[in-house]
Amino acid sequence: MDRLDALAIFVAVAEEASFIKAARRLRRSPASVTRAVAALEDRLATRLFNRTTRAVALTDAGTRYLDRCRRALAEFEELELSAADERRDPAGTLTITAPEMFGRLHVLPVVQAYMRDYPSVDVSLLLLDRVVSLVDEGIDVGVRIAHLPDSSLRAVHVGNVRRVACASPAYLAAHGVPRTPRDLARHALIVVAATRAAGERWLFGGPDGTLSIPVKSRLTVNTVQAALEAAVQGGGIARVLSYQAATREVTGEVQTILRRYEPKPIPIHVVHPAGRYLPAKTRLFIDRAVATLREKLGDVRA
Repeated sequence: MDRLDALAIFVAVAEEASFIKAARRLRRSPASVTRAVAALEDRLATRLFNRTTRAVALTDAGTRYLDRCRRALAEFEELELSAADERRDPAGTLTITAPEMFGRLHVLPVVQAYMRDYPSVDVSLLLLDRVVSLVDEGIDVGVRIAHLPDSSLRAVHVGNVRRVACASPAYLAAHGVPRTPRDLARHALIVVAATRAAGERWLFGGPDGTLSIPVKSRLTVNTVQAALEAAVQGGGIARVLSYQAATREVTGEVQTILRRYEPKPIPIHVVHPAGRYLPAKTRLFIDRAVATLREKLGDVRA
């Protein structure tokens, strides 16, 4: 008898705690189920069940073997699903999440190109400036800009961004360019409301280690876009991520300052729930996103 088939019979007997019930579940004769388990025990030279006229119970060896059998059967099922998936065009709905501005600038173009190549896949793109649980929310792929804690997610590093301070050339001409983070005490600071929970301090790096600078905001706004617009209009110094300021910097509307005091870069990852099998729709998007983002991030001075 096929060895994989023998494993499936063993698992059924263990789960039903009965040869007869296992036979009924598998639509086999009780005699064939009994013979299969006996042959498995002979091959392993190990008793897997204790049998009486009224009950069937796993031995200690059988209990340990059951877990391994379940894993082997699950891996085989995933292998078959993967092979079948390779023969089909990807289809269904793919759900993706990313930070709002990064997603709009860098993930949405990847999504649109992907959808052109795979017309049977619909995409739900959630642009959120908060971390959501991929597993709890049923999300297939996420883009995270953060140092990731240990988790059940699989992560592929695609680049880094910097945390930068920036202001308009007109503001800097009128008020001077800060030479060290401590000089910020004499400047108008623009703070994004979400960052105020961090104790209203900005962290910097530098030759003397980490500097924690108290922040007294002249203007507090609730979005990065508003902070950048205020900086462009000469309202003061804003602190954002490098990709958020990149377009404004290229046009000369803002310039970054205190470059030598920037903290360590923040990694960007494409993440997905851990698992041995990924549907083709998910795997193909991840492959495309990783390749595209790694190429593009160098172009936005990330």
